[in-house]
Amino acid sequence: MTVTTANGAIDAQSRDANENIFSDPRSEPRRANNDPRANKQQQTKRDRRDVHGWVVLDKPIGMTSTQAVAVVKRLFNAKRAGHAGTLDPLASGGLPIALGEATKTVPFVMDGRKRYRFTVCWGEERDTDDTEGRVIQTSELRPTAEAISALLPRFTGLIEQIPPQYSAIKVQGERAYDLARDGEKVELAPRPVEIHHLSLVEQVDSNRSVFDAECGKGTYVRALARDIGRILGCFGHICALRRTLVGPFTEADMILLEELEALCNRAASGEGSLADALLPVETALDDIPALAVTRADAARLHRGQAVLLRGRDAPNSSGTVYVTVAGRLLALAELGNGELIPKRVFNLTGLVASSGRNDERV
Repeated sequence: MTVTTANGAIDAQSRDANENIFSDPRSEPRRANNDPRANKQQQTKRDRRDVHGWVVLDKPIGMTSTQAVAVVKRLFNAKRAGHAGTLDPLASGGLPIALGEATKTVPFVMDGRKRYRFTVCWGEERDTDDTEGRVIQTSELRPTAEAISALLPRFTGLIEQIPPQYSAIKVQGERAYDLARDGEKVELAPRPVEIHHLSLVEQVDSNRSVFDAECGKGTYVRALARDIGRILGCFGHICALRRTLVGPFTEADMILLEELEALCNRAASGEGSLADALLPVETALDDIPALAVTRADAARLHRGQAVLLRGRDAPNSSGTVYVTVAGRLLALAELGNGELIPKRVFNLTGLVASSGRNDERV
């Protein structure tokens, strides 16, 4: 696997929200220096601190992923933050938020499997494929549980899926949802996605069915509801959605927003620590082999220099590894032909996860 930066996933909120990119700072230097609001913004920016780790927010319904990142970033007063996979506003559940150096591991989480529990409402297809959209097709037909279950194998394994018109996919440089909102007809090409598991959990009544799905990167659950409804001839759209798994993060790792706020308030008054809300940066690297090195080799890797691994204990494998020294995460590196080449070096100075959070996951 090629290790890449996670800068694309870092939330735009990491820039000053009130920054005016069109102004010339030389035009009114005295006003800028004397503006108390500007001074307050500068002070806030200076006061932000280095925080490194993961917060797996149990995102509430109605909040966007960007808003969730901004809230968590503010609670920790962190310098950098980003999320590992957008969750629609109508959805609840796991939204992994990377703080500080954890942003370098975002791609590993985004490439992992996701699991969803979702409810499909039959009888209407909507242009957004969920309850927020406009009704575009209706039917009086309602599917039986037997008809639904018989169809699901067609949506399991490697399949071709056309993403929803209202999605973040770019079409000639524009987001599909922006074009759709402007009334333009968006033609998206089908793309391969992998559905590892899809089952009917409950037939609530003739109008609603509950499903459980585990899928790979790039899968749209809304498109699943749309396509199943079309084949059954009854049409359908998502009316409830919860994400229960993202890569290595499960429901056991999630924390409700009100619980996180309460923990932050206690920490501010000297009771407890914000570190208790964090999972270690390396939690995102559960599927990657770990390699311990000596302090001398660690010093070379930290400077960006390759290390030759010799002797009886030298690993004979190859590929991406995460490197530790004295039990502490040091770098992501490529191992091959007895050489260890650093690709991403971590600087974990600041607030990091408490060791107890790791113990809780075992």
